Order: sequence, then C-alpha cells, then structure tokens
Amino acid sequence: MSVIPITDLADPRLDVYRNLKQTNHTRWQQIFIAEGEKLVERLLESRLETLSILAAESHVERLLPRVPANVPIYSVRASEVDQLIGFQFHRGVLACGRRPINPTFEETWPAREQPLTLVLCPDIKDPENLGTILRISAAFGVDGVIVGHEGTDPYSRRVLRVSMGTVFRLPVIQTDDWPAMLATLKSAGVETAATVLNPQAERLLTAERTPRFALALGCEGFGLPPDFVARCDRQLTIQMAEGVDSLNVAIAAGIFLHHFSRTVE
Repeated sequence: MSVIPITDLADPRLDVYRNLKQTNHTRWQQIFIAEGEKLVERLLESRLETLSILAAESHVERLLPRVPANVPIYSVRASEVDQLIGFQFHRGVLACGRRPINPTFEETWPAREQPLTLVLCPDIKDPENLGTILRISAAFGVDGVIVGHEGTDPYSRRVLRVSMGTVFRLPVIQTDDWPAMLATLKSAGVETAATVLNPQAERLLTAERTPRFALALGCEGFGLPPDFVARCDRQLTIQMAEGVDSLNVAIAAGIFLHHFSRTVE
C-alpha cells in the first residue's frame, strides 16, 4: 500500500484532480474522476483500473483495507481538497480511473441467440438525465446502453455521481455512426423501438417486445431525429392526459423499461 502525504498542492501528481469544475477535461485524457467514498469503493470493486486516489487525511485509515497495494493514495489536509479541485467538497475522497477501450457491439454481446435488452441514447445532453437513465437501466435488467459521442460524457463526474457508478458494471458503448450501429443491431436480430410523442404511434400500454430489443430515447426538447426514427422498426408512445406536452426523458425511460421488464421472461 502506498500512502503518499502531499504538502505542496503544486505537486504534478495531483494534476488530474486540479480545477475539476472548470471543464470535463478528463474526457479527452482517457481518464475519469469518481467522487465520494461509495463511488470510489464501487470503482475499486469493478473491472476498471484505478490509477490513484486523493483522500483527506481523516479518510485514509478507513480506505486502506480496500485499496490494492499498487494504487497510490495521495493524502492531503481536508482544508486543501476544496482549494485543489476548485469547489466545496465534503465527501473527502476522489479517485482517478482509466476509461475502458470503447468496444464493438460484437465484442460486447457476441451471442446472437440469447435475449438482449439495450437502451439507445443518441444525443442526451443533460448529465443528470443520462446518469438517471443508466441507473434505471441497471434496475430493470438492461444488458447495456449505447450512447452518441455528441451527447454528454457517460464518464463525467456528474453522470457517475447520479448513476452511483452504474457505468462501472453496466456495458456502455459510444458511437458516432448511428446508421451503422442500427444496421448492426438489425443484422444481430435486435428489434429497435423509437420513443416518440406521435399520438398515432403504438401505445406503450399494450406493447409487447421481442427477446432481442433496443429502446431509443430522444434528447431533451427535440426528441429523436426523424431520420433516426425512420430507421427503427417501431415507434412507441406513452399515452398521457390531454394538454401535457411531454415527460422528462429519464422519467419516460423508467416507465418504458418498467413496462418491458414485465413483458419478458
């Protein structure tokens, strides 16, 4: 175990934790930051590599039994954590993890005959929405989530915090070529269903699903692009009271996934 007391905040070993609020710079460095003891614990238990831990002095002793010997723990005074990361932080522990290499669909789900449930998020912008969708997906037995590069980062601090580290164990693939991804799903026998506001679409209340099924969720405010919807096999809508415009995408995800978790063995 390597506990390294840090007395100078200019120490370059702390650079990955510096000024975290300014930008999600970790997206382009192939790393991510997990905040809080519970999230760090889940990272340590996962298949992902933990590169280092930053901990206030009062947290170090409690962490020691759970941290592998090859992972350095940088120990600083509690009053200096806020100064380093750039915002008030009371959880006392952060960790830097290495992002996994983005796998292909075939590498992640090679068995074409097995049941499969996926969620597709082409362009979710709000980190809290994506984090909630990831957590809901795990709760209802989804096998994985495919997200677009144009949307929010599934490894951003806020997504990780809201999802409670779901991405550490739930397979997540990122893509910037949705026509190719939808074609891959079709060739793998996965039925795709676009969620829409169209009152002429198939109503969720009576909808059933195939064993291999992917649910596509639209971005906040604009929904799914028409060309994306046209490439899907089905269109589904939640019937609502007259005068209600739409539901938050994360709330809608929970309704859709709860329904389909009840319609498959």
